[in-house]
Amino acid sequence: MPTNLRGDKNHLGRVAILWRGDATASRNATPESSRFKAVFAALANLGIAADPVVYGDDVQNAVREHLASVDGVLVWVNPIHEGRNRAKLDALLHEVATRGVWVSAHPDVILKMGTKEVLYRTRTMSWGSDTALYETLEAMRAELPARLAVGARVIKRNRGNGGQGVWKVSLTGAGNPVRVWVLDATQDTPEELTLDGFLRRCAAYFEDGSVVDQPFQPRLTEGVVRCYMVGDRCAGFGHQKVKALVEEPWARAEGGPRLYTSKTDPRFQTLRRLMEDTWTPQLVAMLDIRPHDLPVIWDADFMLGPRNAGGADTYVLGEINVSSVFPFPDEAPNEIAARVVDLMRPQR
Repeated sequence: MPTNLRGDKNHLGRVAILWRGDATASRNATPESSRFKAVFAALANLGIAADPVVYGDDVQNAVREHLASVDGVLVWVNPIHEGRNRAKLDALLHEVATRGVWVSAHPDVILKMGTKEVLYRTRTMSWGSDTALYETLEAMRAELPARLAVGARVIKRNRGNGGQGVWKVSLTGAGNPVRVWVLDATQDTPEELTLDGFLRRCAAYFEDGSVVDQPFQPRLTEGVVRCYMVGDRCAGFGHQKVKALVEEPWARAEGGPRLYTSKTDPRFQTLRRLMEDTWTPQLVAMLDIRPHDLPVIWDADFMLGPRNAGGADTYVLGEINVSSVFPFPDEAPNEIAARVVDLMRPQR
């Protein structure tokens, strides 16, 4: 069990870096072997001691005891992983936070900004689109057909990752019963279903949340820009030609890995200014989040929207990722460490 260093003059404090794993991973976890080794090193350079902590529902008590000895915990755990959710972990994080340990990202902050519902709640911002929220399957059954009559839609379950529960949906043409083309974001080929058949696939999404409905963005074939944020400051970008929800063979052939770049990349300075100066302040005000409580690392995915009257690009928010943002640009670990130092300072 680590010693608490709150009073050690040679250290600013101690944090835990927590991720999910099994018993073997827990026994073998070290900063040097972790995928977060650059974060461990950046924290050490600024006088922050950091412990690797591997979480599993079966070792809650040991994790609880460990977290009681640190000043803060940085969490990297997806909302859904191999059929498991975060319910027990989030309850534990709530518990340690009430005891004075700061948690990033806190489960309450994740629920405000890290679920698909944020797309609906912020739809009036300039990153927004004609977004609908369905809180019941009956509402989706009643409202979706009229929206599909205007054009293709993207359906997203409220909590998920890796494209789970994300669909492109479009009408096949006139007919009774109504038939649709659906493309699962985790698959390559669309399939034809009755609308009722597709709705039955979505029924399970309402067991633990809502469903968000956005218009499909035709410029998706040009790629997605991911803006990485540390608190309220940009820490870099990632650009990717995506395959998910793209049907054109030529565009799918161009799909590839995300390419990371620094926050000074000239291609994305308009987006950086919007995120730092306009959208993040609007986001925290709209969602009632203290700037201090913004996650240590989070990102926002943007599709290209219609060009404006001057021919410049516009951006449409596709999702915000908070629970487990990794990998990230090379500059991010130093930015994360500096943010942790800020969090260590007493709040007035």
